[in-house]
Amino acid sequence: MRFFNTVGSINPENHYFIPHRLDWEQLEDFIEKEYYFILHAPRQSGKTTAIQEFGDHLNRQGTYKALYVSTEMAHTAVNDIKKSALALLQEIKGKIAQQFPGETATLEMVDTLSHGAISYETLLNQFLTWWTDHSDKPLILFFDEFDGLIGDSLISVLKQLRSGYSTRPKHFPQTVCLIGVRDLRDYKVKTKTQEELGVLYSPFNIKASSERLRDFTQEQVRMLYLQHTEETGQQFTPSAIDHAYHLTQGQPWLVNALAYQACFTDPATTLRSGVPDCSKTITKELIETAKEALIKRRETHLDALVSRLTEERVRNVIDAIINGAVSKPMDDDDIKYVEDLGLIKRDFQNIWIANPIYQEILPYVLSSKYQSAMSGQSVDYYNTDGSLNMRKLLCMFTEFFRENSECWIKADKKNKKDAQYTESGPHLILFAFLQRVVNGVPRYTAQGAALGMSGIQYEYALGSKRVDILVKIGQQRIVIELKIWYGPQALLEGLEQTAQYMDKSDATEGHLVIFDRNAKKTWTQKIYQRQEQIGDKTISVWGM
Repeated sequence: MRFFNTVGSINPENHYFIPHRLDWEQLEDFIEKEYYFILHAPRQSGKTTAIQEFGDHLNRQGTYKALYVSTEMAHTAVNDIKKSALALLQEIKGKIAQQFPGETATLEMVDTLSHGAISYETLLNQFLTWWTDHSDKPLILFFDEFDGLIGDSLISVLKQLRSGYSTRPKHFPQTVCLIGVRDLRDYKVKTKTQEELGVLYSPFNIKASSERLRDFTQEQVRMLYLQHTEETGQQFTPSAIDHAYHLTQGQPWLVNALAYQACFTDPATTLRSGVPDCSKTITKELIETAKEALIKRRETHLDALVSRLTEERVRNVIDAIINGAVSKPMDDDDIKYVEDLGLIKRDFQNIWIANPIYQEILPYVLSSKYQSAMSGQSVDYYNTDGSLNMRKLLCMFTEFFRENSECWIKADKKNKKDAQYTESGPHLILFAFLQRVVNGVPRYTAQGAALGMSGIQYEYALGSKRVDILVKIGQQRIVIELKIWYGPQALLEGLEQTAQYMDKSDATEGHLVIFDRNAKKTWTQKIYQRQEQIGDKTISVWGM
């Protein structure tokens, strides 16, 4: 039985997969024009599978000799050019032996050059020149995991590729494709001399195009899931497929992980671990349960993304997105970098977290330190009927925020090494307060998941000047709108936005929280609470 793969590249014999995700006609045009180009996409998006599939297609055609190589074995070399050159050449030798086993002379030449190398800075160039000169077909090279090369090792490889570029295709590969997470703009390395001058150095100025492998479309998600139905008979409801696409926005790892959890792991749909009960239909509710399980377990994919949050250039962007507005100009290279990592998406007006799963896990992770600091609180915010008393909660939060926020946020600003999110600090403190109270314990502990009675949904985007929170407990649907005070217009906009979100969410009550960051104002001036009426919506306004 095939299954949904979440580890490594796809093997079509073992895994469900979407073929032909790259535009082969366009890539063949690049090759005919002898282009060197970049292919990039976030981790676990299917780059390796897609490029290997295209390489096999080229080799079947017989016009070119296409070789796929991973540079991963050379990543640890950093500034050791000899170590990286030998590791890369041995990797190339291994791939040639696998893909072109008849090329014994080429394999022998790898050993000859490796053992007799005079300059390791030209070793790759020498080999590729020799192989091209002795090949009966033009060479096409795909270097995967390329952005894992750093320091002098990266500079050396890029220089050698550039050096041979002018002699292609007779004496050097006709086309070279560099594959990684990042676009070419980040293949810039500061040498010691240029660091002193403040100049960035990019030795690879010969690329003709940068192509991005796109996420699955909604139709591709449906096609992937229907492969499972065709092979096992287990059905997905249309709403389950739609919900999976909504939660993932087509991110391939998430699409596969949700389906694997729902079909092969969930006790409600499996006969035993790894064996699906094909009589059980996969519903929207099961996809939602699968999402909760993935977030609770903090799978490797999610942990890898979370680890990026400590990087300064990532923090600058994510901090502003959670805040809903920018307090200082952001570097467009930083935005592009975070986009390349797959954490965000953007259009001409807004920047937002890439999908609802990432959008849900980031506030939880970033507010976790505040949750720990609140561990001594034990106030009961629930009414006798089990409903949440949000007015009582926000009253207590106002008091808590007044007593603690200033010292916490100031401490964060001083602690440069701890990568703190100071711009969104007030939002994160409220997130932490809600996470603890709504579930009684941090949401993704085993105890919190077992409650199965509540949830918090976040919506936020840079440029929106707002953060939408929807708290769901039983039949309660409570909207909390967060705004930063920048003048009287903030209140008017906030009321209108809260009313709109209440209508969209079919909310039972709505609250507008306005944080005033003006250090010249006293707490007495900042704190207030009153009711406002917008159409048929009654909104509680909380100034802080």
